[in-house]
Amino acid sequence: MKMENLASQLKRGISRQFSTGSLKRSLSRQFSRQSSLDPRRNNLRFSFGRQSSLDPIRRRNSEDEMSVPENLDSTMQLLFMACRGDVKGVEDLLNGGIDVNSIDLDGRTALHIAACEGHVEVVKLLLSRNANIDARDRWGSTAAADAKYYGNVEVYEILKARGAKVPKTRKTPMTVANPQEVPEYELNPMELQIRKSDGITKGSYQVAKWNGTRVSVKIFDKDSYSDPESINAFKYELTLLEKVRHPNVVQFVGAVTQNIPMMIVSEYHAKGNFQNYLQKKGRLSTSKVLRFAVDIARGMNYLHECKPDPIIHCNLQPKNVLLDNGGKLKIAGFGLLRLSKLSADKAKLARPDDQLDPSNIYMAPEIHKDMIFDRGVDAYSFGVMLYEMIEGGVPFHPKPAEEAVKLMCFEQKRPPLKIKSKSCPWELRELIGECWDQEPLIRPTFSEIIVRLERIVASCTKQGWWKDTFKLPCLLLQEMRGNLSSLGKSKNQTRISWEVPILISSFQTFIFEIVCYKLDLNKILNHVHIKRKKKR
Repeated sequence: MKMENLASQLKRGISRQFSTGSLKRSLSRQFSRQSSLDPRRNNLRFSFGRQSSLDPIRRRNSEDEMSVPENLDSTMQLLFMACRGDVKGVEDLLNGGIDVNSIDLDGRTALHIAACEGHVEVVKLLLSRNANIDARDRWGSTAAADAKYYGNVEVYEILKARGAKVPKTRKTPMTVANPQEVPEYELNPMELQIRKSDGITKGSYQVAKWNGTRVSVKIFDKDSYSDPESINAFKYELTLLEKVRHPNVVQFVGAVTQNIPMMIVSEYHAKGNFQNYLQKKGRLSTSKVLRFAVDIARGMNYLHECKPDPIIHCNLQPKNVLLDNGGKLKIAGFGLLRLSKLSADKAKLARPDDQLDPSNIYMAPEIHKDMIFDRGVDAYSFGVMLYEMIEGGVPFHPKPAEEAVKLMCFEQKRPPLKIKSKSCPWELRELIGECWDQEPLIRPTFSEIIVRLERIVASCTKQGWWKDTFKLPCLLLQEMRGNLSSLGKSKNQTRISWEVPILISSFQTFIFEIVCYKLDLNKILNHVHIKRKKKR
């Protein structure tokens, strides 16, 4: 029974500090640096004795468990003999043709194992058989680093004399002393592939691949590691991202905090941010405005209702809203501004001189004035975004942004909606006016905004506001008239007479299918032609 337990330990899954199944899918990539020696790779983990010095969870078996398990393959036998310090056993296996650089699932060689345990003679034997002295395991540790970590001075000196390179300390400001304290969100940096052509831009988001999935990665600026404020800002952003889960909020994937560089990883959206979309599309239809407004309001309401404390965005604007492949909007960019919490719902900017942007027209007046604020600042930003969606431009465009901010925040002026009344429900106009009101108490909460938006949607549906989502009958009939004319001029087609009553009747029959299934014009014409024949 004891032997069975030991053998089963060798087949344990991936340890919890790294994402499940990631190593099996990326072995060839992770250990490519050792490919010149072509080591034999093993799909088992050697879990006996001392573990890698860089393994966040170092396991240690008791001495009485060190009897040889049955049914071990050649690689695991070699690692086991190296762990026991059995020089004769290691030599016999090497003479039998086993590759001295064979590795287990974690990329550990016999030299790693012997260096951890301090077996000098085994180390000398392995080196005499051309063991790769600089082979790195999955955590980037070498035999020399392991020997130094475990205080095996003699082994370390032997390896160093042979030219072993000891990796520099890669501790980060968030490195934990106790391996059990490694955060659950911690990712293995070797699983992230950032294209070299893209480079690494400090403090910016970049596209990368994580286990075959495209993700967005924010690289923490190395120059900020010694800046307590920057570290606190990084931790604050992580704290917020870790606890949010909502369809209209960008999804947090994980982070790298125990290795350099530190990174925050979130879901990637190829369609980019909402700002790019608005610049491309300009003025949006009423139906789209309401659909997008509901998405933003739901995401913001979730953030504001987070427990124990609400998350105040403070920088809600189109560039901090992402558009997914299904056309849904997701809130991003929260947690970027450091706040000084005065109470559960009251705050101030921690560093206004560094955080205030005088050209940010989406920021509420109380932020620009460096006053105490609450969740109402996000409702103000939402009102400005609503205006931009409806009008196709920011308030007071084309005035300079700084001048527009002055008019809005310091002179309490608001631009009129230029769009015709019949193209924008008065309830929506009223909502914009309340959202960007100078007085925070008048601004509605996002839970109230959602209710009002849904009411407007229902009202528009009832009153036929959605006519801009498909072509009006007269426009469709004009297209059909042109199509029929072209058919009549064809050599193999007879001229089809134009009968408006029949076409209108056919349009009424087919209108539901046009909207729901987007039928092409030829199918509609076919149907019209059949109806026409029947009436004759």
